[in-house]
Amino acid sequence: MAECQSKHDTARPVSAFQGGRPGGGSWENKQICSKVYTRAHENSCIRSWGYSADNCVWRRDWYLDFAMTTPRRPATKAAALVAADLVLPLAVPARLPLPAGVKPFRFNWPHILVISAYHAAALLAFMPGYFSWSGLVVALLGTHLCGLFGINLCYHRLLTHRGLKCPKWLEHAMVIVAMSCLQETPARWVAVHRRHHQFADEQPDPHSPLANFFWAHMGWILVNQPELARLGIYQRYAKDILRDRFYLALERNNWLAWINLGQMPLFFGAGLAVAWLSGQTPGAAAESGLSIMMFAVFVRTVLVWHITWAVNSVTHLWGYRNYETDEDSRNNFLVGFISNGEGWHNNHHADPRSARHGHRRWEIDNTWLTIRFLAWLGLATDVVAPNAHLAGRPPGSRLTTRGTTGVPAE
Repeated sequence: MAECQSKHDTARPVSAFQGGRPGGGSWENKQICSKVYTRAHENSCIRSWGYSADNCVWRRDWYLDFAMTTPRRPATKAAALVAADLVLPLAVPARLPLPAGVKPFRFNWPHILVISAYHAAALLAFMPGYFSWSGLVVALLGTHLCGLFGINLCYHRLLTHRGLKCPKWLEHAMVIVAMSCLQETPARWVAVHRRHHQFADEQPDPHSPLANFFWAHMGWILVNQPELARLGIYQRYAKDILRDRFYLALERNNWLAWINLGQMPLFFGAGLAVAWLSGQTPGAAAESGLSIMMFAVFVRTVLVWHITWAVNSVTHLWGYRNYETDEDSRNNFLVGFISNGEGWHNNHHADPRSARHGHRRWEIDNTWLTIRFLAWLGLATDVVAPNAHLAGRPPGSRLTTRGTTGVPAE
């Protein structure tokens, strides 16, 4: 039997937070020990890396809830795994046909007109007469906050996967923020994303990049999809959402349009008031208000769109894999950074209910850190931590992730 080295990093679990506040225990309790290498681990290491059994170690990192084999390294480099070491070998995926019933030139004209208008207005914001540095700062700050609280935390981790619970007043407030990003109503967003998990990278997937990159990024929004237009999609994937009268009212009363129209005079008035109070003339103050409105509404919305769409497209094509799932999800550094943690997509598909998407030290997940802060304040409860069973799986073993919607059964 070959020798191996085992590293155990024990982290304080979420359950150690009573009332969301830290209580006892140390963050890390590390120890290095030796154990006998099992034949299964030895063979997996040889197959995955092409190394002899004597050059392989079994590394188990409990702090990150992750297990894998890796070539033996000098002691000074053993803890510094590079991203290239994490790429699991994959077969080249076959190209998928578009979802059933989709006609490439049967356009969804309302979506095309709105998306085109927002992109044109976002470009216009950078033209002389509209551009301002204060507007750019507002757009970047709004992209960060609206994407994090509205899309990531609320639409995705809270409503879609039930990875945590929040007071209803906070949940509904974050829903309004999410709707200001013009990414559909809560019930529809949840239904589409749960369908994606059930059929990930198969033909019924609403936006798989295995059809083509543009389709996954935004093309699927620009044409009519019969399966997504059926009322049954709400009954099948979002009936738990529509039990709340608040969400039912959002579907029935066209609040998506009113919220996005209403934020325009709100930002214009705020920008005008600040400029006027700072001593600008009424004309200059009006120009400042218009600039703030252009950046806070159009530029910010377009940025949040493309960040969200990149999760659908980029992270199913390029990146590394911590887990051998049965679809083509990847962890992508760039998308992980700009999306506040949504880019660790392979981790998410391996454990969809978990409120934490970053499983390794360098996989920074700002959305998870925000959830931890809300838990400390007592505003987030029943937070779902990464599944401990993932750490105990033999390296290279295949995870079945299709067929479920990533939400607990009712």
